[in-house]
Order: sequence, then structure tokens, then C-alpha cells
Amino acid sequence: MAVTKLASRPKKQRSVKDRVSEAEWKVRTDLAAAYHLATIYGMTDIILTHFSARVPGTEHFLLNAYGLMFDEVTASNLVKVDQEGNLIEDITGMGVNKAGFVIHGCIHGARTDALCVLHTHTRAGIAVAAMSEGILPLSQHSARIVDNVTYHDYEGIALDMDERERLAHDLGPNSRCMVLRNHGLLTLGKTVRDAFMLMYNMEMSCRVQVDAMAAGRDKITLISKQTVERTSAQVNRPRADNEHRDWPALLRMLDRRGADFRS
Repeated sequence: MAVTKLASRPKKQRSVKDRVSEAEWKVRTDLAAAYHLATIYGMTDIILTHFSARVPGTEHFLLNAYGLMFDEVTASNLVKVDQEGNLIEDITGMGVNKAGFVIHGCIHGARTDALCVLHTHTRAGIAVAAMSEGILPLSQHSARIVDNVTYHDYEGIALDMDERERLAHDLGPNSRCMVLRNHGLLTLGKTVRDAFMLMYNMEMSCRVQVDAMAAGRDKITLISKQTVERTSAQVNRPRADNEHRDWPALLRMLDRRGADFRS
């Protein structure tokens, strides 16, 4: 009598969360949250621009799949690449934007202190990036960051790998905020929270500056250098991660709105 063998069931593939370390999943969740927060705060450009984060303890980093809107990004569908742009993991099959890799790969390679890098193309950010004076010290938001801002001239769409050396040189070893002339804004931080709050302050600085400029440059009162230095020292003093109340509050807001960033 012939024995019929039952077909073996295919093994269920483990979820991304089950396959990665706890530290990587934390970074994935925070980075996905930053994409959703950028949507809420008006810092998106359809499917363009990118936020990235280094996978702790590796030379890999995460960024959005090319083709997803920011509010479609989740912890699981972030794409993992190496510093040469080779795909390590991509459950979407969509790959990444080459221009995004050129910029973010450059910053992660040059600045080992940068766990997270954010880059935006906002109306106000591009407007100020086109102003010869750059970001001016005319608001509390700009006083927080203006002394830490560097500038990089526009060279066209960032597809040329040779631009990476010039970009890293212009950023320098200490700056955490950069204006890409005629292009947009860039921030980096030791955590996703740090990079996002810097970007929020840069964006607010640019919006206020564009509004104030409507009155005429000669009508604007700038904050003194001494006051800028004092303000910067006040807000940038070293703090433990658990002292920051803004990031948990922002995550709670996303949860209340039902944002699907944790999946």
C-alpha cells in the first residue's frame, strides 16, 4: 500500500522585529516616527528627501524605500543598506533613491557621531537657503542653532559621488545643522530625537525669517551675538536622554492619531 506523504508546510518567515536586535528595533521605531512627524509638521516633499539612521554597532544604515510617502513608512519597511549603497534588507522591493544615498552615506561615513541624519526640502527652508545671508539670528528658534550652521553650495541633483568629499568638508567635524544652498536643510544627531528637534528648530527659524523679511530687511531686529551664545548654552547643555520630555510627548501624539509607525 502506497504511503502518501503530506506536503510540509512552508516555514513562516520571522518578522523584521524578530530578526533584528532590540537596539535596532528601537532606532527603526524612532526613525519611522520621525517620518510621520515630518508629515504632521509640513516637512515633506512628496516621495523626495530622506531621513536615515545608523544601525547600532554596524556600518549599515536605514532609510525610506523610494516611492513611499512619509506617512507610509514603518519600522519594518525601512530599507537597510551598507555605506556603498548595497541593499542589505528591503522587504518592499522598492530600493532607495540614489541621491538620498549620496548625501546620507557621505554624512554617516564622515561623522561617526551621527546616528541620525535628516534632510528636507521645505518651502521656507529652500527660500532661506537661497538667501545670501543664510539663517539670521532673529528668533528664539534660530538663536538655538545659528552658531552651529554650516553651508554647502548647490551642485545640482546629488548623484555625483565626487560631491561627497566636498559635502563632508563643508559640514565639518562639529556642525549638526547645514543649509544646502538653493536646495534645503540638513541636521544630524546622536539620536533620532536630537536630529528631529534640530530640524524642527531650523524649519521654524526659516518660516519666521521668511515672514519677517516681508517687512523689509531694514525693519528686522537681530539678536545680539552675546545673547545668541547665551541662548545656545542654555538649550544645548548636556542632558540625559530621560530628561527630554518632547520626544515621548510626540510619540504619544502619533499613537493618539493612530499613526502606523511601530509595525
